Amino acid sequence: MDGRTLFSNGDLGQHLAQARAKAEQALLDYNPDQLLLASETDVVDYLIGLGTIEELVLHRDEAYQLDSPAEITKWVHDRWDRQKHQRRVTRYTVVVPFSGDPKLFDLRASTFGLAPPYAYVGRQEIHLFWDSDYGHGTAEVIKSHIGEELTRIETSVGFTNNDIARHNKTLASAIPGLVSKRRAKHLADKQIQADLGFPLKTRRDAATYTVPITRKKVVPTRPPQERGQAYTPEPAMGEAEYEQALKVLLNSRNALERSPSIAAKFTEEEIRDILLIGLNAQFEGAASGEVFNGAGKTDILIREDDRNIFIGECKIWNGPKKFAAAIDQLLSYTTWRDTKAALLIFVKSGDVTAITTKAVTAVTEHPNFKRKGTHASEDRHDFVLHANGDPNREIKLALMLFVIPTSTA
Repeated sequence: MDGRTLFSNGDLGQHLAQARAKAEQALLDYNPDQLLLASETDVVDYLIGLGTIEELVLHRDEAYQLDSPAEITKWVHDRWDRQKHQRRVTRYTVVVPFSGDPKLFDLRASTFGLAPPYAYVGRQEIHLFWDSDYGHGTAEVIKSHIGEELTRIETSVGFTNNDIARHNKTLASAIPGLVSKRRAKHLADKQIQADLGFPLKTRRDAATYTVPITRKKVVPTRPPQERGQAYTPEPAMGEAEYEQALKVLLNSRNALERSPSIAAKFTEEEIRDILLIGLNAQFEGAASGEVFNGAGKTDILIREDDRNIFIGECKIWNGPKKFAAAIDQLLSYTTWRDTKAALLIFVKSGDVTAITTKAVTAVTEHPNFKRKGTHASEDRHDFVLHANGDPNREIKLALMLFVIPTSTA
């Protein structure tokens, strides 16, 4: 096998631009209904994964030499007669594994050296050579030659990775805004369509099934789609109102924890009623208690039409298994596409820090868990789960622990 000159057979900038264009085109090709039905975060993650380029990593510490030198025939330039002659030479080879796309070894970065390195590039390894026609080859000479060549390759890989890191960062920053803008356009189009007042007739080719796209080790999976399903706007609790509700619950929790002797006398239902008073004061009585719905009873509920836009579950901590059952109960309620929830855990005894760790672990290990949210503190931990049987129907969950001691009276 023969080597080749590296980092000089194409433009890396053009390759990165094509990767971004691929992600942007995938967004433009997205069926409008499916884009509106899918989780916006899932779409963003999918498109970023589609356009992201994996950096090259040379595993120099795993380098090894082939078990025996090889004799090869090659054309050698004779410095005396200035002609090329075929000769048998001895070749020593050192193999260095790498991670990333082999094609990147061909492309020139925005910064590059004037003397590009030379090597053979395989699927996930490069071969560096020293041939006996190079000169008198002691072990030290060969080792020095290969080491210098490998260092030059590492320098060029660094230039390449700088451009890739810049591309990936720019892509991750741009895609969320592009998705949001595209969704807003489709929503506006839907509103105009609704305002026209004419009956709608569904096209036979309106929805198609798309096979998930895979790339390298990163596997961006397109959010699930339902054949023929059209997007219909659904009610949702606004982010500001959700944060306000959680703030009310947090303030109520702090008040209870500051008066442990009084709080210890309250039953679980009485604590729930105290929380409802605060919520009703803020939301003009939109919250209601003791509401039966679906597979179980919820403790705090805000409903719109026949579904829930806010679910609050109040549970006493009785171990991870009981806690997991509380998550299942919360997920059993009928919800809209964007439902907000709070899981309020009353801790009567035990190490609160250890209990918090167990509760967070139970949520992240739940089959419906999708990702962690923005908050992770002593006050609350946020998560995003999906409704039973529908990955696109997301439930934003805030986990809050209340330290309520057991009454000694």
